[in-house]
Amino acid sequence: MAREAPIYDLNLLLDPNAEDERRDKIVADVETLIDQHGGELVGRHDWGVRETAFEIRKLKQADYHLIQFYATNEVLEALDHTLKITDGVSRFRVIKLRPGTPEPPDLRAIAGGPEEQPPSEDE
Repeated sequence: MAREAPIYDLNLLLDPNAEDERRDKIVADVETLIDQHGGELVGRHDWGVRETAFEIRKLKQADYHLIQFYATNEVLEALDHTLKITDGVSRFRVIKLRPGTPEPPDLRAIAGGPEEQPPSEDE
C-alpha cells in the first residue's frame, strides 16, 4: 500500500537588501521546482521583512516566507541543492509536519504591532 506524501513547511529567509524582483523570482522558482519534481503546493505565506533573532551574514533583518507543500524525497533533495547555491537566500529550513498541525499564523497582521489604544476613562 502506497503512503501519501507528507506535508512540509519551507521557511525561507531572503536577503532584505536584494531587489524585490529578485526575491519574488526566488519564491517563484521554488514553487516551480516543487511542481516540476512531483510535489504539490498547499499554501504560501509571505510574512515580509522582520527582525531576526540573531544576525545572519551581518544583517539583523530578513524577508520571511513560508511555503507549504506535499513532497517526495526527490523534491526535498532538489530544494536543498537549489537553495544552497541561490544568491539572495540567507537561510532556509524544511520541516515535516505532523498530522493535526494547526494552520500557520498570519504574521502580516502582527507585523504592524499592537495599535496604540487611548486610555479608557476608568484609568
